[in-house]
Amino acid sequence: MRDNEVTDKHGNVIDRGDYVSTKIRGGTHEGRVEEVITDLQRAEEVGVKNPPKIRFENKDGKMVAHNPGTLEVDETEE
Repeated sequence: MRDNEVTDKHGNVIDRGDYVSTKIRGGTHEGRVEEVITDLQRAEEVGVKNPPKIRFENKDGKMVAHNPGTLEVDETEE
């Protein structure tokens, strides 16, 4: 594993294009990863705090950012 790799809660590397999900408030947020934010400058540009963060569009069309340790990569989703 490279130093800049970000992993999900099971230790799977998260890359742009992966399908991820997390349980939140009685439901789930899920979607395809659009960006893996690892540096503070980029985090500030897109309005997220405390990188690393994973940004993806959820099923409602809203862009969300989550801590990678709360996510699961769904390897069955194409």
